[in-house]
Amino acid sequence: MSDVAVADVLSDVFDVVEVRGMMTGGFAVRGPWVSRGTVSRPLKLVALVAGSARITVDGPGGPYGPVELAAGDVALLNHRTWVDMRGGRGGGTPVELIPGASFDAMALAEADLVTDDVLVGGEVRVSPAGLTLLSTALPGLVHVHAATPAASRLGGIVERLFDEASGGRLGSGFAIRQNGQLLLLEMLRAYLEQEETPVGWLRLLADEPLRPALRLMHEQPGQAWGLAELARAAGMSRTSFAERFRTTAGTPPLTYLSRWRMLLAQRALRDPDVRVGSLAAELGYSSESAFSTAFKRAVGESPLHYRRRLRATA
Repeated sequence: MSDVAVADVLSDVFDVVEVRGMMTGGFAVRGPWVSRGTVSRPLKLVALVAGSARITVDGPGGPYGPVELAAGDVALLNHRTWVDMRGGRGGGTPVELIPGASFDAMALAEADLVTDDVLVGGEVRVSPAGLTLLSTALPGLVHVHAATPAASRLGGIVERLFDEASGGRLGSGFAIRQNGQLLLLEMLRAYLEQEETPVGWLRLLADEPLRPALRLMHEQPGQAWGLAELARAAGMSRTSFAERFRTTAGTPPLTYLSRWRMLLAQRALRDPDVRVGSLAAELGYSSESAFSTAFKRAVGESPLHYRRRLRATA
């Protein structure tokens, strides 16, 4: 699947689930070191700027690792509860590092990229719906190798993050946030090409034959798509299309369409000016009642209760 096609659908998803890549800390160290502790965020990013490191994580489903990280590599921790990172050359007792809550520009500015191990870390922030979407689509530890052709742009983003974090220039906070988001996008692109992804929407993005039908559902979610029309767009029989979609995405095509509509609805309901009846028609439901029933079945509460709760917690 081409980078353009993957990026288009990923852009849809990023917009709907409000993905933000936030880089939150970093350190530079010479000699043996260890950094370990609990993981407080559901989706945590670790990018190695220079040197080498080993990472082991634990959490639901069991441990992953140790995994060797090289310069430019990025790891995403998906709902892990514990992380252990180690590195450094030479003997002696490892220095124990506790990354701070923010970048220490002075410490990073003094780093020697030839001799030091330099890491930056962060988190992926998404809406509750996005958290479910990402967490079910990825393994507990995603490791993207910067040396692979699929990750050719990843190393450059890691370098820019380091430059912004260590430079202390005006607007560096904004630049770090923007590059953090790009880092996640490029990481997922590379992951789609590098690995056989688990069954789910990420594997669906990488399936070339299903792409035409997927684009129809994303571009025209309010259309009353039937299985025959979607299969025709993919150039398959209804039976072949339904089976391929289910085994790739883990869900039937029309169920996927319904879930996509619900993601769109949750984003739209954040706008107080959006009327529920108009939204129902826009998403292809025959009535406001039918939409409300589908929304409550998917989200666990009615559209109006969902909107009120968002206002109360804003």
